[in-house]
Amino acid sequence: MSLHEQDVIEALRPVQDPELHRSIVDLGMVRSTTIDGGHVEIGIDLTIAGCPLRNRIQSEVSEAVEALEGVNLVTIDFGVMNDEQRANVRALVHGDPASTAGSQPAHGHAEGRAIPFAQAGNRTRTLLIASGKGGVGKSSVTANLGIALAQQGHSVAIVDADVWGFSIPRMLGVEHPPTVIDDMIVPPETHGVRCISMGFFAKEDQPVIWRGPMLHKALEQFLTDVYWDEPDFLLVDLPPGTGDISLSLAQFLPRSEAFVVTTPNPAAQKVAQRSAFMFQQVNIEVKGVIENMSWFTGDDGQRYLLFGSGGGRELADRLDVDLIGQVPMTIAMREGSDQGEPIAAIDPSNEASQVFAEMAKWVLAHGPSKRTHPELKIN
Repeated sequence: MSLHEQDVIEALRPVQDPELHRSIVDLGMVRSTTIDGGHVEIGIDLTIAGCPLRNRIQSEVSEAVEALEGVNLVTIDFGVMNDEQRANVRALVHGDPASTAGSQPAHGHAEGRAIPFAQAGNRTRTLLIASGKGGVGKSSVTANLGIALAQQGHSVAIVDADVWGFSIPRMLGVEHPPTVIDDMIVPPETHGVRCISMGFFAKEDQPVIWRGPMLHKALEQFLTDVYWDEPDFLLVDLPPGTGDISLSLAQFLPRSEAFVVTTPNPAAQKVAQRSAFMFQQVNIEVKGVIENMSWFTGDDGQRYLLFGSGGGRELADRLDVDLIGQVPMTIAMREGSDQGEPIAAIDPSNEASQVFAEMAKWVLAHGPSKRTHPELKIN
């Protein structure tokens, strides 16, 4: 049986770009195929120079072609796409940015561009993770809940909207920054979760000193210029409180569901309820309450209520929603957040990981309610 170029192309068709999740054939990355007996040489054009996942592409291409009958050697000649090729890739996976532009910002739009998550027919569930104040572990809850949803077999993305206190990349252990293809931002992925954050564009010790309009614009880019590929879930880690960012996202993402994170002590619960009341006023459904730092289990097996008890239940009862989970304090969870080893991914048997898994099941079992979303006016 003689080997033909089309045989090689068809063998390569299932191989996907690891970041874009599209066939390298359909993306135009296969530049050439040369067959010399049992030796196949393949020309592959990467989307950018220094592609962080080049080794993975090389491995998968080699494996796919080596499986063909008669092939005993595969070599790959890597190149880099030109500007026109990258523009074609963007148009294929993300559309033409000019085609969605408009003259005036609108409900579910950012500077006139349609936000995909706000459009009718979009299947992504957007979960806003909020708190009344900082220090309650909202970001670690967001990261681990996102991973727990991914472990249930769903595609998950996280927007780190806490532009002043960004921490999601560090908590997830992201090892490389986003890839930029013709002004399209491709978010990095780890533990089955893609994410975007101000942390990719500012040093960890660099303060973000921006006024409202600049923050509004940054959020717009996170939602419109990032290639999300319609995930099953988009989790948004909001900054504490009820400021500009929370209001902008309520305007951008009117179909969202909100979850409020609090700690057990009554003082924290009183502050957290302000965030919940803000969502109610802008017609965002408050779906549930998550209580973090609920207890610490000592070596003696006893539960120690270091921050008191009852705050999460009291808030849930006042809002007439479910308390969907009580997350215990564990040393492994705290260390994992600091070291980029999220507990839900690293140790699924951990006490906290099991709570996140149950919360993910709750989210899956309780879809969004059928609500109308009138135009939101923000002064």
